Amino acid sequence: MASNWRLRHGRLIRKLMMTSAPPFAKHLASNDKKTRDKAVKSLATFLAMDERDPISKPDMDKLWKGIFYCFWMSDKPLVQQALAADLAELLLTTSSTTSALSFLSGFWEAIVREWNGIDRLRLDKYYMLVRRFINATFRLLAGADWAEDVCNTYNKMLTREGGPLCPNDQRVPSGLAYHLADIYLEELDKAVAATEPPPLPAPLSTLLSPFISLAAQTPTSITYKRIQSEVFSPLLEALAADDAPPAKKRRLDPDYAALLANACFDQPSTGKLDPTTLRQKLLRRIFDVASEPETRDSSRRKMYALFRQSTGEED
Repeated sequence: MASNWRLRHGRLIRKLMMTSAPPFAKHLASNDKKTRDKAVKSLATFLAMDERDPISKPDMDKLWKGIFYCFWMSDKPLVQQALAADLAELLLTTSSTTSALSFLSGFWEAIVREWNGIDRLRLDKYYMLVRRFINATFRLLAGADWAEDVCNTYNKMLTREGGPLCPNDQRVPSGLAYHLADIYLEELDKAVAATEPPPLPAPLSTLLSPFISLAAQTPTSITYKRIQSEVFSPLLEALAADDAPPAKKRRLDPDYAALLANACFDQPSTGKLDPTTLRQKLLRRIFDVASEPETRDSSRRKMYALFRQSTGEED
């Protein structure tokens, strides 16, 4: 598989050399590290320009092919970590939120398109790249005061056809959705903690909407199980920690302290909610989505069971 991948990317490099994308794009795919480093710096300058025409969809695709291969070529852990951080930070240095979302959309399209071709030895570094982009995205949303239109644009990016959390597109690799479930709350907590000055309360119902939709509509029981075990249950347990006995509190890990100290349901402007109220509202949201006609029967049963177990209601 790796040899076929190299052949395919060799053809990609030749195409990039002839592209009409930003002139530094072809240098991102250079075999020379110094050339690639200069290209990343040029990319940062280009994206930060206040006055430029939006990057067209074809050119954005070509640009991201170059960026993807640039990261592919990074072969030392410290180099990989630095490059992943630099690429993710580009979201926060673009000229506008609209431009940042366009760049982010290109990232997700590239990741989904290329994921199944990533060999085992390189997979961990792409997990790291996704983690860095998730964190930077949350800081971008926080900087935009969690504006509803910005959050909705991002959510659609994740759940649309070809998106990493699309429930009905068999081309989307399930491993990518599992990784997002594993890291989502952790990176949201980190982003809230790192944002200065402190952002408006994070709207958990809005931010978790892609996972609630995926849980309701996935045809795969493993995917539902991963979402419940890594997203729903840890968050609900953390929100219930204030009412837990001291011994159980000590066992709660992680506790998402920064997030829960500054979170709301769906309207940041109304201020943060206490954990107990927020937990009740999130459980009601899960129940309501379970009740929708498009929710799969198997998921409906599991979501109802989660609601009953979490609220102490009987069948």
